[in-house]
This record gives sequence, structure tokens and C-alpha cells, in this order.
Amino acid sequence: MKKLLKNILKGVGIYHPLQSFYRGGIGAAINLYYRISYAKYQGSGYECNFCFARYERFVPHHPEKAIENAITKNDVIAGFGKNVYCPSCMSKNRERLVLAVLQNKVLVDGKKVLHFSPEKHLFQFISKKSNVTTVDIMPGFYQSIDKNILQEDATKLSFAPETFDIIIANHILEHIPEDTIAMREMHRVLKAGGFAILQVPYSEKLDNTIEEPWINDPARQEKLYGQRDHVRIYALKDYVERLKTSGFTVNVLKADTLKEYLKYGTQERECVFLCTKK
Repeated sequence: MKKLLKNILKGVGIYHPLQSFYRGGIGAAINLYYRISYAKYQGSGYECNFCFARYERFVPHHPEKAIENAITKNDVIAGFGKNVYCPSCMSKNRERLVLAVLQNKVLVDGKKVLHFSPEKHLFQFISKKSNVTTVDIMPGFYQSIDKNILQEDATKLSFAPETFDIIIANHILEHIPEDTIAMREMHRVLKAGGFAILQVPYSEKLDNTIEEPWINDPARQEKLYGQRDHVRIYALKDYVERLKTSGFTVNVLKADTLKEYLKYGTQERECVFLCTKK
């Protein structure tokens, strides 16, 4: 019955907007709760580089039991930790890290930006400074963030070669079965001299990427990869090699060179994959 109702709502084009509205309502309630409960921690400590609120600590997010083994066994660097969400605006640590890079290493002012599966806070920052195009394969989930979002398949983008100055795909490629095709498409539509920030969950412990690209078993995906719609966990060296093979020059900004961003509650061990096109 649940599946039938879902298919009916999809058929009339309101499933994704309803889901977006529902998630937005839940998110607003959670945000209010943390604003109130974390008021006692306001002051010195971590600063959100989106809303500029300062707290002694941010909201933690640790793996749930169903995915804990996949994350810990493979030592996955994936956004979990002690200071994940800003209690004031609910920005996530991975958003704040990309923002810090955009503010200090890749300036977006006046640029043409392609933003995959746009995060609300990043989109709001970018859209004030640049000409941003947002895309997703299921855009209905993101219309509350950008009403003009386009439906695009990352493996066959409709844009002309060398259209964008900057591409942001923050935790996208681990969802895509044909990830190297998507990488090549991103490289194709990026201008020469342009930058792509292509963040993914990854492991420095794994020698090889573990994956089943065409798996369609959410419970098993959760058990193997730590999320119901992931199809792999990248080994760090393999991920970099895939990007290079797709045409990118890859500059891995190591965590020890990003320590200045820890004040924003970023993940202590996360690298940034800053890719360029010659």
C-alpha cells in the first residue's frame, strides 16, 4: 500500500515536493530544539562561517548502530564526529569546509558555478556572488532550496563543453554507479583553468575501493557502505587515481594544511579534493 501511494504521488508530480516540505518541517523543529538547548554553550569556541554564531561546542552526529560497523571497520572519513551541525543554522561540517575553501582558495565572485544536489547554506552563499546553476537527478527534493534547479544525470550532462568556472559536488559521486563517466562529464563542462571541489566519503585504511556499482538493496548498502543509497566506499589513492584518469589535475589539500578551518567545526581528518582542468 505504501509503495502504491508513493507511485501515485510520483505520477501526479507531488511526491518530491511533499517530501521536501515534510523534511523542511522536521528540520525546522530540530533546529529550534538545538537553538534552545545549546544556548547555554554560546560564546567562545567554534564559529559558524555561515551564520557567525559562536558556541563552545557544536551538535555531534555519530553513526547509527546499523551503519556503525561499515564506518568504523573501514575507518571512513564521512562527516561524522563531535562538532557536525551548527546549533544556530544547522549547517553541516562538510558545508562549512567547502565554504572555507571557497572563501580562501577558490573565489566564486562573478563566476559560473555548477552545484550538484545543492546544500542550502552553500547555495545561499554562492548565489549572492555568482551565476549558479543547480542540478540533481531528482530535483524535486531541492526545489525549496532553488526553485530553478534543473534535472540532470551526472553521467550525461546537457551542458556544452567548458561552460562552468567552478563545479561543486559535495558527497555525490559515491551514489553514482558509473562514477568515472560522471567525472569525465564534469571535466568536459568545466572551463580550462577552472576548479572542481569533489568531496566524497573515503578511507585511508582501504587498499582498494569496495563497491557494487549496480547494487539495489538498501539494507545491504547500509551494512556495506554506511548509507542506504551509497554504492561504494572509496580508497583514498584509488579515488584520486580515478579523478586523474578522468582528466583532472588533483591537488589533495591534506587535513594538516586545513587546521586553520577547525575553528569552524570542520572534520579533523578530512582532506579537500581540489581538481583543476588544464
